Amino acid sequence: MPGQADIEPLLDAEQINALLAEAYPELNSGTRTYEVTDVFAGGCTVRLNADARHLRPGGTVSGPTLFTLADIGGYACVLSHGGPDAMSVTTNLNINFVRKAGPGPLDGHCRILKLGRNLMVFDIDIVAGPDGRTVAHATGTYSIPPKQG
Repeated sequence: MPGQADIEPLLDAEQINALLAEAYPELNSGTRTYEVTDVFAGGCTVRLNADARHLRPGGTVSGPTLFTLADIGGYACVLSHGGPDAMSVTTNLNINFVRKAGPGPLDGHCRILKLGRNLMVFDIDIVAGPDGRTVAHATGTYSIPPKQG
């Protein structure tokens, strides 16, 4: 299913990373653990540079860590395409864990399925490893606050 590729972004990846650093300074604590690597018409790509602190017993990236990456993907999409209002909030997020992921970079390819005045619906495919296999897939909805003025 194609996303809403006709929606042009208002902000680029570096602008979103700057907004994340300002609104959530504890997210990365001076590192680039979670980052937006690309913004394009109708979507974005986010990355998690997973290390030992993101692993559960058995050496795989934990579910809450993957969930966080999915949520950041949706947030990056709503900020980049809906405008830089940090008050947008998650109203729903469903995730399916498909296979294990070890430490290293994980990329989340996020696409906007619908962007309205009040809600944005998105999905994200989280991939890892040299073959880029899906490790998790999520769908979610963000609530967009009313424009002031």
